[in-house]
Amino acid sequence: MSDTEKISPQPVDKPAPPEPSGVDLARVALRAAKEQARARGAAAQQKKQARRGGGLRSGARADGRDPLALGAAINRLLAERGWETPAAVGGVMGRWPQIVGEDLAKHCVPVKYEDEPDARVLTVQCDSTAWATQLRLLAPTLVARLNEDLGHGTVRMIKVLGPGAGARRHGPLRAPGSVGPGDTYG
Repeated sequence: MSDTEKISPQPVDKPAPPEPSGVDLARVALRAAKEQARARGAAAQQKKQARRGGGLRSGARADGRDPLALGAAINRLLAERGWETPAAVGGVMGRWPQIVGEDLAKHCVPVKYEDEPDARVLTVQCDSTAWATQLRLLAPTLVARLNEDLGHGTVRMIKVLGPGAGARRHGPLRAPGSVGPGDTYG
């Protein structure tokens, strides 16, 4: 060979990777089968969760979806809706004899509660004017006792109503110009 003659590099064939044989083929096949099974399992799991409600299940720790005791569920509902004060006043109407005493409770009954922030008035109906007067005298003490039981500012005033008059009928035994039993109560 002369200097002018150059030797061209000959392509060198890289040895081909050996064909997978028995054990290697088994590993490749096993890996492919596992991946396919995993994909089928994930799809089946998603279908099950969709049928059950999207996988909304409670886990090992407490969360908002766990069952509650009835009292706790009612308290939660009252708090969410802002019904604490009306529910507490309703409880007062149920416990009226314990709050005011048996004698007063026999003759005076709570009728309604106005929950407007500027009013907060408890209306009480009495069966005679004497008991209505007695309740008017006890009203400041009763407001303090109710606010102690329900929370400060829940009741600002007690409105006392006298006895309710019956139906005003006109008939042969009525005096002309009479307004009925309402003219003697006040």
